[in-house]
Amino acid sequence: MIDWLAGAGVEWSTEPGVLAVSRNDRSGWPPAGSPAAVVFPRSAEQVSRVLRLANEARTPIVPRGAGTGLSGGATAGDGVVVLDLSRMNRIVAVSPADATAVAEPGVITADLDRAAAAHGLRYAPDPASVAISTIGGNIATNAGGLRCAKYGVTRDSVLGLDVILADGRPLSTGTATLKGVTGYDLTGLFVGSEGTLGVVVRATLRLRPIPLATATIAASFADVESAASAAVALSSAGVQPAIAELLDEATLRAIDAAQGTSLLATGGALLLVQTDGAGAAAEAALIADVLATTATSVRTTTDETEAAELLAARRLALPSLERLGRPLIEDIAVPRSRLADAIREIAVIAARHAVPISTIAHAADGNLHPLIVVDPAATEIPVAAQRAADEIFELALKLGGTLTGEHGVGTLKRAWLGRELGETSHGLQRQIKAVFDPAGILNPGKGI
Repeated sequence: MIDWLAGAGVEWSTEPGVLAVSRNDRSGWPPAGSPAAVVFPRSAEQVSRVLRLANEARTPIVPRGAGTGLSGGATAGDGVVVLDLSRMNRIVAVSPADATAVAEPGVITADLDRAAAAHGLRYAPDPASVAISTIGGNIATNAGGLRCAKYGVTRDSVLGLDVILADGRPLSTGTATLKGVTGYDLTGLFVGSEGTLGVVVRATLRLRPIPLATATIAASFADVESAASAAVALSSAGVQPAIAELLDEATLRAIDAAQGTSLLATGGALLLVQTDGAGAAAEAALIADVLATTATSVRTTTDETEAAELLAARRLALPSLERLGRPLIEDIAVPRSRLADAIREIAVIAARHAVPISTIAHAADGNLHPLIVVDPAATEIPVAAQRAADEIFELALKLGGTLTGEHGVGTLKRAWLGRELGETSHGLQRQIKAVFDPAGILNPGKGI
């Protein structure tokens, strides 16, 4: 089935250790079986040859970056060939004049941000996995991150893409300009398509100026519902925070235990808010006044080191929870005004099914991450955990929200996809998939 690889002119491996690493992502739920091979292209031309030959042989291909996905979108089971893009990791160009960068898919997100910083710029999207995730993976899932409150998700920073289609043909989309409306928005179509329409081999990305100043507020609350209500009330302050992150009591307890911090000492929930720009201090003062009406404590800092320590606690939430078990990481989003309702109902769901659920939220845009922690020895999702997850999905739709805000559908949410999209939309999306990938070789069983 993979004899064609010998003529592809690209490095590949069938070593058991390599296959084992390449079959999983960070969702915690491995697929059945193991991939047939892993391919390591170093250029767009090599990707093109691999896809052309795979398409002719009808061999399924799973594109992969760093494997940090959380929905099973990069998992690879029996018979597939993994297209590992991690060695295509060049930052091709940074243009300070245009405030753009051109990068290959294997570039680590934080590395691009550092390269931009040398020119007084930054790459705004910053998922919690920023230090290990890749640009290609971020594009595949339309990743968000802490700064999405002000700067949007990955799609808002992607200007153009070079893509290899399923049959090996190259395609360029978008522009190198900040505006461009010629034809349909194929760039936007590929962003978030989870590797089911084509393989991104180069991206033209928008950069932003590094803010003149930042101010960070850490507000503790008696409970997570109070913190959620306070986060919603921030809209009355008339300012747009760059970051607004909410952590509940279970999450704070896990971080304190794993990292030796004392976040729980000041309250049962923590809201981290950051403002940036010339008016950062004044905006932070307004926000602090709003939060102080219900918070147990409010601390504001303009010290970069102290702010970094506070935000590090948020980024360490998942690693800390992973020490307690295997987190089943959900990713719903609701209208911001329903954030407190969602958090209240998630607690009811946890109690009803007797499963531990820790909740983290990008509070400024209503994106919640309920983390159901299960026994790491489990080979399948426990029944109680699955029922809790299903009720969380149902809750999101009931509140006018969505099944996924930034992690993607992958394999874990496909059963619910039709319910959110509806028959007409779901059918049209499958037709789009058939146009770009008639043989169905690209990431089969994922996304739509």
